[in-house]
Amino acid sequence: MLVANPQDLAALAELITAEYDSAFRLAFALLHDVNAAEDAVQEAAFKAWRKIGQLHEGSPFKPWFLGIVANECRSATGRRWWSVLRVPEVRRQEVQEQPDAVASLELRAALKRLSHHERVILILRFYVDLSYEEIGLQLGVSTKAARTRTERALKRLRPMLQMQEVIA
Repeated sequence: MLVANPQDLAALAELITAEYDSAFRLAFALLHDVNAAEDAVQEAAFKAWRKIGQLHEGSPFKPWFLGIVANECRSATGRRWWSVLRVPEVRRQEVQEQPDAVASLELRAALKRLSHHERVILILRFYVDLSYEEIGLQLGVSTKAARTRTERALKRLRPMLQMQEVIA
């Protein structure tokens, strides 16, 4: 787990570089647009640089930075961040030509039917690949609560995906 010393601004670029992939995956999962995701991460990096003094010495950088990224995504859309997760428009012919696209669209549609909190925790765990400890830090809950919430969200998601398999 990477930690930041708020007095060491030179290390900030290294920390951001190390977490760029996770930050981009989170932004893209929320915005569904490569350019908007890149812009959100870049703006979040600038805000992290300005706010590095707010990060307590020895605190983990990744959850703090991903929180800034998530807030930037919310600001970029002008909507509440739990409504940012949306399913992109896709033509029927494109879906028929790409079977993996069908599975991806079905997963996104199922995720959209979950509550905001359930979507966010699943994105953080499986798309951004955060540990339960990091999720807990980002959401302000214990590691055990993060694990329990993830398990509950998965329990609600699985029947939705199985239902789509039966329909297809």
